[in-house]
Amino acid sequence: MAPRQQVEYVCADGHTFSVTMADEADIPFEWEDPKTGMVGQRVEGGEPLIKNEKPVRTHWDMLLERRSVDELEEILTERLELLRGGEIGPPHLHRPSKKKKSA
Repeated sequence: MAPRQQVEYVCADGHTFSVTMADEADIPFEWEDPKTGMVGQRVEGGEPLIKNEKPVRTHWDMLLERRSVDELEEILTERLELLRGGEIGPPHLHRPSKKKKSA
């Protein structure tokens, strides 16, 4: 069997529990007690390092880095005109419509 270690955690109410982990495992700072469901913090070891994470950038954010809203409105207007004129878009939108014959 692989070398193992016992890691002790303590809950907010003072209850302690141990978890068996591999020696080479990255030991998490918090762990849920399998019996009570409460989250305990590691007895030995300091607070976890807080990572500086980049804020999430949406597609819209990236688009606004390249174009202004006025430019985007102009491009949208041009593309809608081309689509309505039948120059771009799916072919089924540009088939001649069948008109009903008058009796």
